[in-house]
Amino acid sequence: MASMYFEGYGYRGSTFEQTYRCYPASFIDKPQLETGDKIIMPPSALDRLASLHIEYPMLFEVHNAAAERTSHCGVLEFIAEEGMIYMPYWMMQNLLLQEGDMVFIKNANLPKGTYVKLQPHTTDFLDISNPKAILEKTLRNYSCLTTGDSIMVAYNNKKYYIDIVETKPSSAISIIETDCEVDFAPPLDYKEPEPPKAAVPSSAVPTTEEAVEEEPRFIPFTGSGRRLDGRSSKDKEVSVSSPAKRQANATNSVQPSTGTTSQSSLSRKTTGKLVFGPGGNRPSKEADKVPAKEPKEDPKKDDPKFAAFTGKKYSLKG
Repeated sequence: MASMYFEGYGYRGSTFEQTYRCYPASFIDKPQLETGDKIIMPPSALDRLASLHIEYPMLFEVHNAAAERTSHCGVLEFIAEEGMIYMPYWMMQNLLLQEGDMVFIKNANLPKGTYVKLQPHTTDFLDISNPKAILEKTLRNYSCLTTGDSIMVAYNNKKYYIDIVETKPSSAISIIETDCEVDFAPPLDYKEPEPPKAAVPSSAVPTTEEAVEEEPRFIPFTGSGRRLDGRSSKDKEVSVSSPAKRQANATNSVQPSTGTTSQSSLSRKTTGKLVFGPGGNRPSKEADKVPAKEPKEDPKKDDPKFAAFTGKKYSLKG
């Protein structure tokens, strides 16, 4: 069959092709144009489509040859002026179209979608109380979705833009009367939370005690004693300079000596009490011995002259 070609449009079997000038939906009082992917075409397009064997609902491929951008849409009404069409402003932005630019329209048969992946532009969309319900309600106004497009969702006097990242089974799908799985990608302005900084172990931080050099510790009561009258003290023992030595001396002082034990036993025997056991009735020779008197110290012995209160002072706090 030879193809017939007319000015402004052409017939090729069941294919409709037409070039129109596009204008934004704000030029016509149709608010529903902004909340979907429907366009308004002239009545002549309906006459041409009625004579063709096309599938319903009517879906169209919209192509901007100057920018090499392609999208897909449905049709709302056939009431536009001849030679022009009206389309949503977000669709004109996807196709990089300006008011009055030429756009190529062609009917298309799209498969039913089974999967779509969406990516919001901002995280504000996720702050909606029920984004799934809002998205399902909005997509009822759409006939098809194309990979790479950015659709607009209007909610609570605010516009949210969402990118179509992926569609299956093809790059353009129909979403009319179909069960489609929806997945979300992180919003474009989403930032990963910074990982918490690892805490520095306390052992790695030098403590104040380690930073300060150890000073010699002061041990109180380690000096020697002197008499105020200038005489030499009977206690000639050298003072203990360390706690270990003091402990050793204290241990030695607790253990009784053999002489002390024998003297205590003799004293018990000589106090007139009866003592049973060997040697109980025999007086010990050591008991008869009279302890020798200690020689008196010579006060006139030359001792170094003692000056009172001339020692060094120490603090008990160290």
